Amino acid sequence: MISSRYAGPVAIILALATIPTVIHNYLGLTKDDGVTVKTINPIVENFTSSPSKRNAGYGEETFGSKDWLERIYTNNEGKSVRLFIVKGYDHKRLYHHPELALSYAKDLRSRGQIHLDTNPGIPVNLLKNDNRPNTAAFALFYDGKFISNPIKHQILDSLNMLISPKKPMVLFYVSDDNPPQDNNFNQTVSALLITKAIEDYQSNLTATFK
Repeated sequence: MISSRYAGPVAIILALATIPTVIHNYLGLTKDDGVTVKTINPIVENFTSSPSKRNAGYGEETFGSKDWLERIYTNNEGKSVRLFIVKGYDHKRLYHHPELALSYAKDLRSRGQIHLDTNPGIPVNLLKNDNRPNTAAFALFYDGKFISNPIKHQILDSLNMLISPKKPMVLFYVSDDNPPQDNNFNQTVSALLITKAIEDYQSNLTATFK
């Protein structure tokens, strides 16, 4: 039995402990930035795009989000690169090995991280197959910033996320099954597409809050 003199402090502690549960499980509070990824430009320089053939429920089934797109960008010479973008509140499903879902059976392995030449503040994670030319790259955007270490980010921001409405994370993912050999990523079509997609999203974000 708890002494009556501790009843007040214990009641306060228990009440505080229920805040995250109320916010996330009962109220489901979220704080959106008002931008949908579907506004990303379907034309980039001499590349035009068409939607991929994934079923309409893929984004929700895989990443828990209805706000997603996947396009195949192709130029006049037949060069094609795939761009996938999804915005969601289940951060782990976005940052934890997205290549396993988006480049299934390609056996991609991490090749470290670089920064885009056009914007040194944007970290991009590179992935390659050891025996085939398949490559991919992705960037993560959250609360106005690009995330270089999502696990560290989530640990450091865990308290804030527990007591605040959820904010969305955006995954920008680009893949190329036939890139130039021994290429500098910043000189590739993949770099161009992911850069332009990020710029589009940020420009829409700026316009929303004007």
